[in-house]
Amino acid sequence: MQILAPRLVRSPWHGIGAAGLAVVLWALVPLLVEQAGELPPLRLSALALLAGALGTLPMARRRGRRDATLPGPQRLAVHLGMPLLMAGAVGASFAAFNRAPTAEAALILYTWPVLFLLASRRLALGRLPISTLGGALLAFAGAALLVAPQALAGGVSGAWGGYLLALAAALCWALYSLACQVPAWQLGERMPHLLLVASVIVGGASLALEGTTFLLSSAALGAAAALGLGPYGLAMLAWDRALNEPEAHRVGHLAHAVPVLATLFLVLAGVATPDWRLPLAAVLVVAGSMTASR
Repeated sequence: MQILAPRLVRSPWHGIGAAGLAVVLWALVPLLVEQAGELPPLRLSALALLAGALGTLPMARRRGRRDATLPGPQRLAVHLGMPLLMAGAVGASFAAFNRAPTAEAALILYTWPVLFLLASRRLALGRLPISTLGGALLAFAGAALLVAPQALAGGVSGAWGGYLLALAAALCWALYSLACQVPAWQLGERMPHLLLVASVIVGGASLALEGTTFLLSSAALGAAAALGLGPYGLAMLAWDRALNEPEAHRVGHLAHAVPVLATLFLVLAGVATPDWRLPLAAVLVVAGSMTASR
């Protein structure tokens, strides 16, 4: 008699849960950067990426000799292109917060989920449904509700360098998320290597542009380590897992919740003042997410 083993069925909630974990960890970035305020942005990026590489080392599986199956251009894209995107995303976002008002820079930076959602649906369907466009705009309106009043009240501050850096970071995050959907690249298994190379790239830029540094406080080092282990370590693995699920096109819109949760964490920590816009923005984000996933 043949005994049939039970078939393991992967629930779509696994991918949604992984994406939710990544969103929560990314929402902690402003609070952690606030704790590491004395560190120059590129130096903070290099330390965070190094901590992420060390933290993800036990979680990544061995890839064996599968690199040999990738064509030369794809190997170059994985081993150099992906670290460059990581370095650009993290380094440019931290530098943007340093050069421009945080609210205005965050408004530009958090356009990356919109860019990713629109690009992924366009690639998957060959067109952009009206529900996707409307839902993306609605969800982004919820995030903009939190930061646009401060930006409009302050007017044009002239920090155009910071705005351009925030836009560059948004483009890097959107391109990285799209690359996570290439099954043959197995970015989750290569995460320690990619983060380490990205850390070396940003560290070299820090030495060239920021010079040598003095002894850092334990609080600053702790914040850099937390950034690496959480938002740029575990969250990267969770996001890669979510984007490799069959329902990957449905999880991208969850990233619209990042600015809302980030504001909530700042309020709970006493850094920001409670505001009536927070619950309204949360409703807009949820409604937009539901509409975009139809």
